[in-house]
Amino acid sequence: MTTTSPRANWSYPTAIRFGAGRISELAEACKSAGITAPLLVTDPFLATQKMTKDALESLRAAGLHAAIFSDVKPNPVESNVYAGLEVLRKGGHDGVVAFGGGSGLDAGKVIAFMAGQKRPMWDFEDIGDWWTRADPSGIVPIVAVPTTAGTGSEVGRAGVITQEKTHTKKVIFHPLMMPKVVICDPELTVGMPKHITAGTGLDALAHCLEAYCSPFYHPMAEGMAVEGVRLVKEFLPRAYKDGTDLEARAHMMSAAAIGATAFQKGLGAIHALSHPVGALYDTHHGLTNAVFMPYVIAFNKKAVKEKIERLAAYIGLKPRYSAFLDWTLALREELGVPHTLAGLKVDDQKFDLMSKMAPKDPTAGGNPVTLTKAGALKLYRKTLEGAI
Repeated sequence: MTTTSPRANWSYPTAIRFGAGRISELAEACKSAGITAPLLVTDPFLATQKMTKDALESLRAAGLHAAIFSDVKPNPVESNVYAGLEVLRKGGHDGVVAFGGGSGLDAGKVIAFMAGQKRPMWDFEDIGDWWTRADPSGIVPIVAVPTTAGTGSEVGRAGVITQEKTHTKKVIFHPLMMPKVVICDPELTVGMPKHITAGTGLDALAHCLEAYCSPFYHPMAEGMAVEGVRLVKEFLPRAYKDGTDLEARAHMMSAAAIGATAFQKGLGAIHALSHPVGALYDTHHGLTNAVFMPYVIAFNKKAVKEKIERLAAYIGLKPRYSAFLDWTLALREELGVPHTLAGLKVDDQKFDLMSKMAPKDPTAGGNPVTLTKAGALKLYRKTLEGAI
């Protein structure tokens, strides 16, 4: 008889308004969050799109003092945050509508977090209890509106920002960065191009898969992750084939939120290898994760063989590790994902640097096999050569 039991701290997300057409509730959602003067934060492309202009107009029509900030890179950098912070303060905005894919969502959340802080942003990196340095009264409320189905940042308490000086992706964390209200309207994702549908959808898969494989104890997150993988298997090919398939778009939006909820259990080497590539080469995060995925699945086999066999059975495959790996490879091919880093225009020139960065990434600690510099270098080489 064992005399010990698992011990952990758990936290789950926020109020989510899910369904087609629910973007019409944006103004009311802001009011329910206590926001009277929202700053809508998004990326330069979305700022030109009808759905964004309509959202901004709906806020103003409801009597809210709304403005837009869109100087956000695909991989947000610190200067984007500080520029948005200046707009927020000068405009007297008391809340943020984080609108878009991962870049708009992350930048918007960090801008809201930094609104009343006096310390530099990097003092709040997700290390130990650094989040307790923040003044919670200075954090303005957030309403999140995802327009892709991948990062799941809409249900997260952190934002990933690139430190320009070191070209390193860092995680800024605080519990109050969790949006007060989330609007998940699958109609907003209907216009996504195929390559964005693929990249974001496989990002959701990476979140679910790595959360499931993480060795930390969180059975609720693990159970969600399993269902998230099933949703991706069933509906990502449909959403990719027919972007107007609203049922598929909706289920992928669920999979994205599931993945980001589940990965509080941990991520792993897929993300740890991907973050340096994204920071140094400015590649699409989800697509980069997709490239690394099968190589990491093979790398982790000795630690998670039985778990992957159970997962394979649940999603309708033969209960074999090889069946799951083969499905991943086939899915990537179906969605037009490059098999190697060369497809992302990444060569071996920075492998030594990236191999030092990857094990230090905050996601590396959740990998079921310890990721060392040597292991990271081996994986980078294999991913360039295409050797699973």
